[in-house]
Amino acid sequence: MKDYSSRLKSETEAVNTIITEYLPKPEGFQKKLIEAADYSVQVGGKRLRPMILLESYRLCGGKDESACYPFMAALECIHSYSLVHDDLPAMDNDMYRRGNLTTHAKFGEDFGVLAGDALLNYAFELILKAVCGAESDETREVMSRAGEVIAKKAGIYGMAGGQSLDVELTGKPVAAEQLDFIFRLKTGALLEAAFAAGAILAGADAAEVEALTEAGLLVGMAFQIRDDILDVTGDEGKLGKPVKSDEKNDKTTYVTLFGLDRAQRDVEKYSAEAQSRIRSCGNNDFLLWLVERLVSREY
Repeated sequence: MKDYSSRLKSETEAVNTIITEYLPKPEGFQKKLIEAADYSVQVGGKRLRPMILLESYRLCGGKDESACYPFMAALECIHSYSLVHDDLPAMDNDMYRRGNLTTHAKFGEDFGVLAGDALLNYAFELILKAVCGAESDETREVMSRAGEVIAKKAGIYGMAGGQSLDVELTGKPVAAEQLDFIFRLKTGALLEAAFAAGAILAGADAAEVEALTEAGLLVGMAFQIRDDILDVTGDEGKLGKPVKSDEKNDKTTYVTLFGLDRAQRDVEKYSAEAQSRIRSCGNNDFLLWLVERLVSREY
């Protein structure tokens, strides 16, 4: 498969520009809150979710990419809020992420909480503004469906639900089915949302949306297992965050439960299955390469 490294760089820059344009401007008496929220989004990151949404839209033949932009920004706001709250002293108590101070370390724990709250709410402000500004009933209906998927996958029956069990079981024995639940919801759900929302916005049929939703789940599983592997084998300098944090917090991971060899095999299995689902919907070699790169990453 062709090496798309240079394209990834340009695509990431383009996504960064889109996201920055949608962020609130730091002004008014709530300026510090906006600065903390903007910082949380702008300190870096792979921009995986918004990029996947756009590539899923392209895969399914979407014609007006600007329709994706508010949804891309919303997804990154949701993802960023989840990281801000994950890093809080009450959760993982991490001081660094992506090689930078975490939001609570830079702005204080109180503003870490508020920045996360603001980003989650702002995500749905962006989505609802797009829905209300739609030029036709058909477009409004499609955008509403995409927004509904994102909302569900971010909430109780998605990412937040997965995080809740992860927190509840910290320091306790974790069964395989519980770890599977955490992975599917905590990591997989928002990736499902990215794949599915892009397909929905492009007008994909039900079978394509289902296939790409499954691809998102499989990528999420592979991504999280890889994350567990890197927490054991990774280089802190490359990762931009502390390693052995799962061990420090006494968390059961895929590696501690099944061993390193099986973890590596399952990353490859889930990645191949995800790529198969993507191919069933059309041709997008960059998206296939992106999936492969993400699940074999070293940082």
